[in-house]
Parts: sequence; structure tokens; C-alpha cells
Amino acid sequence: MKNIAVFASGTGSNFINIYNGLKNNSINGEIKLLISNNSNCGAVLFAIKNNIEYKIINDFRFPIEKNKEYELVLNFYRIDLILLAGFMKKIPENIVRLYKNKILNIHPSLLPKYGGQGFYGMKVHEAVIDSKDKLSGATVHFVNEHYDKGAIVLQKSLNVLKSDTPESLSKRILKIEHSIYLEAVNLFCLDKIKIQY
Repeated sequence: MKNIAVFASGTGSNFINIYNGLKNNSINGEIKLLISNNSNCGAVLFAIKNNIEYKIINDFRFPIEKNKEYELVLNFYRIDLILLAGFMKKIPENIVRLYKNKILNIHPSLLPKYGGQGFYGMKVHEAVIDSKDKLSGATVHFVNEHYDKGAIVLQKSLNVLKSDTPESLSKRILKIEHSIYLEAVNLFCLDKIKIQY
């Protein structure tokens, strides 16, 4: 059984979907911990309601202290896999190094398109509509030192409709996110993801 930590800052729709998926499917993983920088977010409220342990990591005088806190907390819970679910902070380099190929993120575009710093949430869908792209979708990828540049695990696309707005596109892509993120977690927990260099 893999011990999973989820990092989330907002409503936590991907966090909630993964939690429900793990509970309802025979996936060899369990969410042991939620880490957030926002004590009032929906993800934290969900964790409290469902008796999931959580830790707020935010106000530290020096970045090195905050980075060490991440390390200590993750070690304490013996975390095997970190899932980013709308976490609005860059993952510290010490954590990326320690958990190499053990941090997954979901991104609402077909990476490498519309990835990198500044491309998140509705900004991605606005860029797709503005560029008149015919296809969009979602990508699950490993996290490395650079925004949205880690190895791609899964992608799924859909056709962008002429009638689509950023909001309607976002809703349709969220369904893809929920599907492929859970699939990627299952593959990881079965040790079926191999990275070739």
C-alpha cells in the first residue's frame, strides 16, 4: 500500500475525486496527509470532514525553515507519492530532489502547450480559445525543477467546440482531469510507470 500526500490550495476538486476514487476502487494507495498553504480552503474543509490529517505550511521567517518543514512532515508519514491538486506554490527543490519521480501533477492542457509559469486554471483555457486551437485536454506529469516540464505520464484530448468559452472548456476538461489523474495514481501504485532516459 502506497502512502499518499496531496498538496492543495483551493477547492480541492482533484483531491476529492482522488480520495473518492481510492475509497471506491481497489487501488493500492491511501491518502495519509493533505498539505496546504491555505487553512480556509475547500480542500482543508474536506480533509477535516473526512478525518484526513492535514498540515498547513505557510508562514516561516526563512524559506530554508519552510523547506525543512515539508521534509520532516513527509518523512513522518512515510510518504511514497505526492499529488499536486491545485497547489499554488512552487515545490521546494529539496522536496523535488528527495521525491524524484514520486511527485505527480495534473495540468489542464496538452503539455508542452500552455505550460510554465503563469499558465494555470482559467488562464490556460483562455489561451486555448484565443489561439483558436482545435484540440485541448489534460496532462498528468512528473514534477521536476521546472514548471510543467517533467516527464509526461498520461494525456487525453478533446475537440474544442466553436461554441466553447473558457468556462465551458474548463468544465469539460475537468472531467478528463478526474479520469486520467486517478488512472495515473493507480499505475504508480502498481509500480507500472517506467521512465526511460
